[in-house]
Amino acid sequence: MTIVVTTPTGHVGSRVVRLLLQAGVRPRVLVRDPARLDAETRERVEIRQGDLTDAAFVREATAGARTVFWVDPTPYTVEDPVETSRRTAAAVAEAAKAGDVARIVLLSSVGAEKRHGVGLIDGLAAIEEQFDASGADVLHLRCGYFFTNLLLELDGLASRVLTTAHDPDMPMPWVDPRDIGDVVAVRLLNDAWQGRVVQAVHGPEDLSFRRVTEILTDVLGRTIRLRVVTDDDVRAGLREAGLPPSAVEGIVGMTAGIRDLVPEQPRDLITTTPTTLADWAYAHLRPLLPPAS
Repeated sequence: MTIVVTTPTGHVGSRVVRLLLQAGVRPRVLVRDPARLDAETRERVEIRQGDLTDAAFVREATAGARTVFWVDPTPYTVEDPVETSRRTAAAVAEAAKAGDVARIVLLSSVGAEKRHGVGLIDGLAAIEEQFDASGADVLHLRCGYFFTNLLLELDGLASRVLTTAHDPDMPMPWVDPRDIGDVVAVRLLNDAWQGRVVQAVHGPEDLSFRRVTEILTDVLGRTIRLRVVTDDDVRAGLREAGLPPSAVEGIVGMTAGIRDLVPEQPRDLITTTPTTLADWAYAHLRPLLPPAS
């Protein structure tokens, strides 16, 4: 059984690799820089070095695999991120059509069910459609908002501010990427599922950004104030950072596109994972911030 893992050094992929190794599986990992893998992992995996945005590399590196765990590697900063997502994933779809890949597990997102109008998530929707048409058994994991996105807000949190363009009072799924990795690993190891499967990974509870500031206030020992900005504010900041127009609209579109979203999959035993934001923030966010004064 050959299992291919893409982005093996990421928040989700690194967890998947470790669990597969602990299960006695030697995964094939597709990685740009093998040095980013720790030495023990490098000794235990099959490494294929290359660029995941290189379709020829992906096609060759996935050939002969039974299962591929695909994480879209598209940088948000490219000129046309949605088209880049579609083009890059086409290599995996082609491998499946040729019979070189039997099963695909895709790291997707809530919002992909809308298919259009959700910014960069439209790229994941396009990948879902490509994989659905490939003839392979396909599992789409539609995940909630990553806890780790808060790591991008360290400067603001150090100043006791959390900034967002989301509706501050709208609850939405938040999830620990480590828990996503757990779900991915057990699905990769389970040969029983067939056809097209969609599974949400929602985290333990839906949270509004206002509720998030309350949780962070308790965990970090400092009052965190919520700063709500407009889509145009976000556009201006991204343009100032030098991002191309399509990337700017892709990022803004993600927030705008899920403001009224009710996820297709309900919260239940299967879609709910255990780690709370408070537990994650205490372990991973609190140590990165200066002591509260």
